[in-house]
Amino acid sequence: MPAVPGQPVYDVDLYSDEVLQDPYPHYRALRELGAVVWLPRSGLHVVARFDDVRAALRNPALFSSAQGVAANDHVNEISRGTTLASDAPLHDRLRAIIAAPLLPRALEDIAPQIRAEAGLLIDDLVARGAFDAVTDLAQHLPLTIVSKLVGLEDYGRSSMLRWAAATFNVLGGMNARACAALKDVQEMRAYLGGDEIRTRLRPGSWGDRIFAAADRGEVEAERCPVLMRDYLGPSLDTTIFATANLILLFGRHPDQWDLVRNDPSLIPNAINESLRLESPVRGFTRHLAADATIGGMAVPRGSRVLLLYASANRDERKWQDPEQFDVRRRANDHLGFGNGTHMCAGLHLARLEMTALLEVLVERVAGFRIGEPVLAMNNVLRGLASLPVQIVRA
Repeated sequence: MPAVPGQPVYDVDLYSDEVLQDPYPHYRALRELGAVVWLPRSGLHVVARFDDVRAALRNPALFSSAQGVAANDHVNEISRGTTLASDAPLHDRLRAIIAAPLLPRALEDIAPQIRAEAGLLIDDLVARGAFDAVTDLAQHLPLTIVSKLVGLEDYGRSSMLRWAAATFNVLGGMNARACAALKDVQEMRAYLGGDEIRTRLRPGSWGDRIFAAADRGEVEAERCPVLMRDYLGPSLDTTIFATANLILLFGRHPDQWDLVRNDPSLIPNAINESLRLESPVRGFTRHLAADATIGGMAVPRGSRVLLLYASANRDERKWQDPEQFDVRRRANDHLGFGNGTHMCAGLHLARLEMTALLEVLVERVAGFRIGEPVLAMNNVLRGLASLPVQIVRA
């Protein structure tokens, strides 16, 4: 649908390489233009201010996910009926199945295992003195612990990062990056949808539990591979990027690392502040189920609206000095995990992994000397492909 009469227009492709490398000036420009801005390059309305993004996320009946949450029609067509691309009651039924092992009480059982693995990892990295914060640190827990919990065998595990990156790439505009990623998404679908997938899953694993739910009639058998995919993308790249972003921020702001070292009770604050300032997920779209008024602007039914979490998390109307990294800031209402019924199901696991690493790092590391970060180019995610680090031992 075209722009609304009188609506501000921003003639920039938010999924271009140039914008992905430095998106924040563009987000600021969008917030200044108005509550809802037309993007002619993408054919989208974009909402970039905190209050408006949060209100939309909390109103799924109006801002519907059932027609998909991508910024392109093709992926919205093929993804309908997934947990991400559904509304209640289907969404609630699917989410209840995948979320069961991710709830805080369920995670208590695996927390000691995660903390022990974090301790071993940091011991090794401290002994080395220099490492890559992405490949050596941030990827370790998701790839060693989470992949085993999901129950995938070696081939599945070795492909998980590629599949996860592709899952998010296809949710942006249908540019060359998204087109290339479609092949990886099709490979993932073929693997998870194959006849042998259940025999490949470790008995009692999260993946095996999905099929057990189908045996009990709680979900249709054909939805099992779809639910398996929910464990791949969301549990990997978002946590990996968030963890590496933390190290980057502490390397750039050693005074903030000193604060956390001197007062480890600031660890939850630091995690929230990092997720606010460098949100791993830039944003998803919604489909308007009825006419809506956003910040005084009437937007017609059937419009597709991009909700920019990463912009909302830097909104000057919400945050004081939003560009500053401040571990003392109370940022627990950030939108880095989304909000409302579609809030990230794996957020408790992500917090557990990041907390386990920081609890050991504050004891062992006095500071981080970082090299030149390399950005991972992804249409929907923001994070690093590489970050060289030298540590100063405590």
